[in-house]
Amino acid sequence: MLSLNRQSLKDPQAWEAAGVTLPHFDLEQMIQDTKSDPIWIHFGSGNIFRAFIARLQQDLLNQGLTQRGIIASDTFDYDILHQIYTPFDNLTLLVSLKADGTLDKDIIASVADTVPADSTDPAAMSKLRRIFTNPGLQLISFTITEKGYALRNLKGEYLPVVTADLQAGPEHAHHAMSMVTALLWSRFQAGAGPVAMCSMDNCSHNGEKLRNSVLEIARTWQEAGFVSAGFTAYIADERQVSFPWSMIDKITPRPDATVQAMLTEAGIADMAPIVTAKNTFIAPFVNSEVPQYLVIEDRFPNGRPPLEKAGVYMTDRDTVNKTERMKVTTCLNPLHTALAVTGCLLGYERISQEMKDPDLKALVEKIGYKEGMPVVTDPGILSPLDFIHEVIDVRLPNPFMPDTPQRIATDTSQKVGIRYGETIKSYLASDQLKVDDLTAIPFAIAAWLRYLLAVDDRGQAMDCSSDPMLDTLQQQLQTVKWDDPGSYLHQLQPILANPTLFGSDLTACSLGERIEAFFVEMLAGPGAVRQTLKKAVC
Repeated sequence: MLSLNRQSLKDPQAWEAAGVTLPHFDLEQMIQDTKSDPIWIHFGSGNIFRAFIARLQQDLLNQGLTQRGIIASDTFDYDILHQIYTPFDNLTLLVSLKADGTLDKDIIASVADTVPADSTDPAAMSKLRRIFTNPGLQLISFTITEKGYALRNLKGEYLPVVTADLQAGPEHAHHAMSMVTALLWSRFQAGAGPVAMCSMDNCSHNGEKLRNSVLEIARTWQEAGFVSAGFTAYIADERQVSFPWSMIDKITPRPDATVQAMLTEAGIADMAPIVTAKNTFIAPFVNSEVPQYLVIEDRFPNGRPPLEKAGVYMTDRDTVNKTERMKVTTCLNPLHTALAVTGCLLGYERISQEMKDPDLKALVEKIGYKEGMPVVTDPGILSPLDFIHEVIDVRLPNPFMPDTPQRIATDTSQKVGIRYGETIKSYLASDQLKVDDLTAIPFAIAAWLRYLLAVDDRGQAMDCSSDPMLDTLQQQLQTVKWDDPGSYLHQLQPILANPTLFGSDLTACSLGERIEAFFVEMLAGPGAVRQTLKKAVC
């Protein structure tokens, strides 16, 4: 059996016999060069990084266009580094799942080193400071999910960890934003070298979110006397510290047992997933779809790898914003969320299975083509119509993609304001479009709120996916009964009125009443979700 480690790569014939493509560069030299002169550190060591971002740098290494890899870090789940990266010499087995059922298998070897961003680990912090103070450091990137940038809860209050960080100062940072701000303070003190801070997370205006959080922490620390005014000015000057915006798109589901079995049959050992102490389900391999898109604002004050040679669209901020808005508010993300919450209620366990359901397919077609497309601005580099055709006709129905509605339903409270709220705001601001014409989007929002009752359409208890607002929202709905419309006494109104959640007060327009009406209809007992869905898509 083959083992995934650097030693085994010295037997390329064995890997080729297993159908696996190996890296085509001097791995040992790359590791040495990267450790001595790092140019790129990435925070967020999960599957999207391993399957996409690390693959981009590998493509450049294979082409001889760079000599350095990436250093991977994590601010949240250190077990990923200790249990998935270290035992396999920082290698990942990428399995690309094609719609025809065939697989591409590649070993991704562009990660030169790892380091946990743990302020309680002096050795790790010393290593991070050496990386951040290296004059040649060009790029600090992130895939930490949208909630990783949040400093406050929905009430506008600082999260407890943020409060503690603001009071303790840079030496005791724990929150992701506090940690990178503290490390930037080290870079400033070591000569204030220029650098790019690039969020590659799947959220609107990701660079702006990152910049705002880092600046807020820096300014608060300045007021407390922990850092200097010069440091805050350094971060605020995008000629010194830039925060390029980006749009990323690639589906990387949790590792699938069928894929694991295929790898074992091919003679590859030790591919079993693990569950970390932080409840991350992850494996030495990543299974992913083939289509992928990354659009980045080309603002890098200390230079950058030639990412365009690996298929990245390098462009201006306006084009990134239009492309991201196209995807996140219309062509993919709203469809995913609608399938996720409604699919959970209807008992589905695969997104691809949902696309065989005529009602669910009609739902996402109506959200995308009819309700979303009128407010999409064509970014020029990608066609919105071609993009959504690929999503609905190729990507979501791919039967070999083991993606689940339960995974997509994670953190929905952090997503609805962008995935639906932006389209709603566009309708409200339009002289030609009427918010009263929306039916599929309000149904999707109502379905999410019905999902929070944790009872499916058959009346069976179901688990809700993790969400930072889950307990709060469920408490607000605790008196609503899934099979009793009379139990609804407008408990939704405080939720729908929250502009932090939806981007605007939905009770201030007719949309709030429509969401309430759909929600009440779904409280009629078994089968009510299905019947309401049929009504919404007719």
